[in-house]
Amino acid sequence: MTTDENLLLSLRKEIDAIDDSLHDLIMARTRVVERVRKAKKDDKIKIRPAREAEILYRLMARHEGHFPKQELARIWREMIVATLRFEGPFSVSVFSDGDEAGYWDLARDQYGSFTPMTRHVSSRGVVEAVRTLDATVGILPMPRPDDTEFWWRLMVSQAPETPRVIARLPFIPGDNSNRTKGLDALVICAVPQEKSGRDHSYLSIEAEEDIGFGAIEKAASQAGLPIVFQQLFHDPNRPAAWIYLIEVSTFVDGQGRQIRRLLDGLGERAKRVLHLGGYATPLAASEMETGASE
Repeated sequence: MTTDENLLLSLRKEIDAIDDSLHDLIMARTRVVERVRKAKKDDKIKIRPAREAEILYRLMARHEGHFPKQELARIWREMIVATLRFEGPFSVSVFSDGDEAGYWDLARDQYGSFTPMTRHVSSRGVVEAVRTLDATVGILPMPRPDDTEFWWRLMVSQAPETPRVIARLPFIPGDNSNRTKGLDALVICAVPQEKSGRDHSYLSIEAEEDIGFGAIEKAASQAGLPIVFQQLFHDPNRPAAWIYLIEVSTFVDGQGRQIRRLLDGLGERAKRVLHLGGYATPLAASEMETGASE
């Protein structure tokens, strides 16, 4: 055997030993997760999106060397979802109009290679599947200015089983396939938003008259809620016929003073403000740059 062959054999044995160590750590991590599951035994739904985001924020920040961050993040997403699946039933409901496969691909990237997923041709079907716990999470199109279907209005309810926004996709940036390029989606689930430190939140405002985006933006600014997106749905067949959606670039406490200040600023024109959830902001492209360690 040549010197090069001996060196190669030695390096392969070293890789095998590292693989064994990685496997041991995955099994040890799983045992800790099992203890977490016992601590959360009273929770019907175990998913904690803010915690998941915090894990990836931290790992991307500490990573060094040539191993690509995209693949590193995908490894952790697979581990996170695998543990969710053994903590309890976990499945995904995905909006698909029959021609658009992109939302399916976004869902698969975020929620793993083997997670059960079902398609729904209507956004109402997705919301209902999550509301009745036929699916743990739902994937729906990100609201856009040219929308004709305002699916978020189906969540304008205080019923405890009503889904809320919990994440935005894609969370891991990169060279998306042609199917997902340019697509953004929101994830809904019947759990409250938790603070990650890098958050956006959604609120609905119900009124019996057209308040106007300008007045809403002024009241939101005074309440410390910087608006990055607004949308209006008008339904003449309901008492509070005007329903506004606002996205703000901060975390909102669903029962806190920000909402009370917003209501005060709007005065009697607003009948109700509801917190519709929110998301930890996806990783930025700059956070995925990989270089050799010094």
